Amino acid sequence: MALNAQVVVLLATAMLAGALPLEDEYGNVLHAPGGYGAPAAYAAPAIAYAAPVAKAVVAAPAVAYAAPVAKAVVAEPVAYPKYEFNYGVHDAHTGDIKQQSEARDGDVVKGSYSLVEPDGSTRTVEYQADDHNGFNAVVHRTPGAHPVAVAPAVAVAHAPVAVAHAPIGYH
Repeated sequence: MALNAQVVVLLATAMLAGALPLEDEYGNVLHAPGGYGAPAAYAAPAIAYAAPVAKAVVAAPAVAYAAPVAKAVVAEPVAYPKYEFNYGVHDAHTGDIKQQSEARDGDVVKGSYSLVEPDGSTRTVEYQADDHNGFNAVVHRTPGAHPVAVAPAVAVAHAPVAVAHAPIGYH
């Protein structure tokens, strides 16, 4: 018995020191109260450093820079703004009828465009723009040859629909 008591004391001492893990009947590791045991010793890794090497300082070569060269700025020639264009669309299938024309001579722009409105009338806009007067537009409206007749709205009332559901059968 004395030998078993010595073994128990030795095992308990080893467990308390953290040197020997103890397992329960399920294989779980039991630790001594107070947490894990501290390691016996810790040694820092040995790192050797070399002494810094002295380098010789070499002077940079002298560089001579030239003074900036003055360049004469030559203005590029600007083309005189002058153009004219016009186009028109007349699509009988969709009813898209429109046209535009514009002319520019220097800083003066003149033009007009027209289109057929949904009610059959024609809207024509004549415009002019220049540095002195700015942008000015005059709108003309010409009644259409065939005005579109608008049908009066008709109120529609729907009768309520009766819905009957079959009873749900149980199995």
